[in-house]
Amino acid sequence: MRAMMWVSFESLPSALSLRLDSRLATAVAVVSALYLFIYRLQTVKNHPHEPPIVASKIPFVGPLLGMVLEGGRYVKIVGLHHRDKTIFTLPVPRSRIYVVTDPALAAAVQRASKTLSFTPLVPDLTKRVIGLDLDTVALLRQNLDPEPGEPHGFLADMHDMVYAYLGPGAPLTALSLGAARELGRQVAAHAAQLQQPQTVNLLAWVRRFVTLGTAQFLYGPHNPLTLHPHLEQAFWDFDCGLGRLLLGVAPALTARAAYRGRESLASAFEEYLSAGCHDRAAPIVQRRVDIAHQHGLSVAATARSELSFLFAGIVNTAMTTFWAVLQIFARPALLAAVRAELAPALVGDGMCQLSMDALNSAACPTLDAVVRECLRVGSDNYSTRLVKSDTVLAGQWHLTAGAVVQIAGGVIHADAGIWGADADVFNPARFLKLGEGGRKVHPAAFRAFGGGKTLCPGRHFAMHEIRALVAMVVLTFDLEAADPGAGSGPGITVPLKEDRVLPVHILEPRTDLYVRITVRDGRSILVV
Repeated sequence: MRAMMWVSFESLPSALSLRLDSRLATAVAVVSALYLFIYRLQTVKNHPHEPPIVASKIPFVGPLLGMVLEGGRYVKIVGLHHRDKTIFTLPVPRSRIYVVTDPALAAAVQRASKTLSFTPLVPDLTKRVIGLDLDTVALLRQNLDPEPGEPHGFLADMHDMVYAYLGPGAPLTALSLGAARELGRQVAAHAAQLQQPQTVNLLAWVRRFVTLGTAQFLYGPHNPLTLHPHLEQAFWDFDCGLGRLLLGVAPALTARAAYRGRESLASAFEEYLSAGCHDRAAPIVQRRVDIAHQHGLSVAATARSELSFLFAGIVNTAMTTFWAVLQIFARPALLAAVRAELAPALVGDGMCQLSMDALNSAACPTLDAVVRECLRVGSDNYSTRLVKSDTVLAGQWHLTAGAVVQIAGGVIHADAGIWGADADVFNPARFLKLGEGGRKVHPAAFRAFGGGKTLCPGRHFAMHEIRALVAMVVLTFDLEAADPGAGSGPGITVPLKEDRVLPVHILEPRTDLYVRITVRDGRSILVV
């Protein structure tokens, strides 16, 4: 009996182990079957002619996780991996994201503006980014896309006014000249006080010119950034946390620095407007404030609207100028070519006046090509549209109402089939050849300013500003590596771009870059 009991107890662990192994195997089988079911479920099309589905290893939530963790890089990697697909579907919870990677199809999306529109997304996105209250958001939703003869809402009126001021014509010419002169004063003042070589963080150095110059030009001598110098840092804190603000999840905690920066700026702009300081602002700002008043926006809401306008006027201009200055000074031959090209634009006594009339793409093609190539290489932006109703795109693809369409600028800008085998490197010569019987590029392939109804209204103004500021820096200063012994050689080394963020503007460098600045021949340039 004792022997039998001994054998029985001795075998008990094995029996338990077998039972546990059996349960584990069953659990694994159930989980595997469930995973396969959900995986297969994500590959089921909503319609037989829906764009091909790119399945995620983590069904439905994988694309969202990828965008949060990898930023714009996620869609770019997926798009380049599936270059055989001009459009594809990313299934997400309760919806679809349709990713367009072909310029011709991008143009078709832009033409279908009645059913594929960015406008319905604006109120909610604006609420998250600049912190609008619910009453203002409700006001913004009124008459978003008016038909001819229908009354315009705030956003529609603002859209039309901005296009009128910033489209080709006398108002744009006056604004561009005024902005360039203010930037010129900023550069000249810095050159005048620079008595010996100075080592600077190049991005911060360029940002300061653009930030203070743009604020001064647009909002006048009593602009918040001049009156409160600490707001310059608050502005860039706001910019750096923009992606987290867009997520809209407890921004006071998850985007603390950006949230605080935004609120400080909004408060300062409210004080600025309440004091009537905008009476000395640029005409376009005065008109913006008038439209906000006409549509019943509070002073607080108008202040936040002006913060968004200042952001639009600064960020991409600063980032593109940084990359253009860096790329030019990193290449001695390119620097010499640009300086030679700019020489005829210098007029007047002492050759220290820069003519804006002579500073254009025809007279300075190399400079213009550098700027455009910096925009191509640095812009991974999306052009986003909401599918308002079921739509057949280009007579072929069925897009389901409620889904989102993204034109993937990063994929298109990196496509060797469009830009050549060296599409992944900086080469401004490609833009010099476009108009000389060289490679033909679809008009919708250059995505830096978006396209269609969302084509950036400030693109002409921005290009004028960028060309003028780059020209002033190139003509006024010499730049060299802060530590010639560091990096891969004696010259300036171009850092990689930080592409693991939401691409809301031209990408920043992944690492800081320090250079030594000296003034050339003691000269400073004035804009005429």
